[in-house]
Amino acid sequence: MRPGPTARDWLPDGWKVLPREFYRRHPTAVAPQLLNKLIVRDDGRAARIVEVEAYAGSEDPAAHSYRGQTARNATMFGEAGHLYVYFTYGMHWGSNAVCGEVGEGVGVLLRAAEPVSGMGAMQAARPAAKRDRDLASGPGKLSQALGITRDLDGADLVTADRGLVIVCDGTPPPPSPVVGPRIGISRAVDFPWRWHVPEHPHVSVRPRRR
Repeated sequence: MRPGPTARDWLPDGWKVLPREFYRRHPTAVAPQLLNKLIVRDDGRAARIVEVEAYAGSEDPAAHSYRGQTARNATMFGEAGHLYVYFTYGMHWGSNAVCGEVGEGVGVLLRAAEPVSGMGAMQAARPAAKRDRDLASGPGKLSQALGITRDLDGADLVTADRGLVIVCDGTPPPPSPVVGPRIGISRAVDFPWRWHVPEHPHVSVRPRRR
């Protein structure tokens, strides 16, 4: 499906919206390919995705969708290429790209991003951030910096029906991303389903220097 006319109006030349087929795969295939893609809003805010985690429905005890569909996670069971937004820790919104086929309940959590444009709007949305690298260096920070709340749950990242898309600007994913266990979960902690751009200062958790 082609991106809607709104996206063509506000996306820079050369930025291509990811097609639905990109997302229609297992989240462990989609996740590392999302690294270095851009998440873009129609108000000029854009950030480069530098850290992601895969969540795989009924095969993944850490996934919100592991026990089946609920009112909260219904978007995850819908069409690939939509945004699933959830509330966590009583204070943060998490943003996920829905993957797979309808009914599978799988997706990729956008864990961290590097601001590319719209810095003023991101700083206004994240007044607690003291440095630019802290604006979107975590799933809650990313959502806050980009103004993502429950109102955007179900937004179509392919048609830009609510002014939000994920695009490729020609920057490829890293050839050898860092792979390791996911963060902030208590189940399936040994699954190596977190990927991030090597040595990137905007990731949510950076390795300690020895």
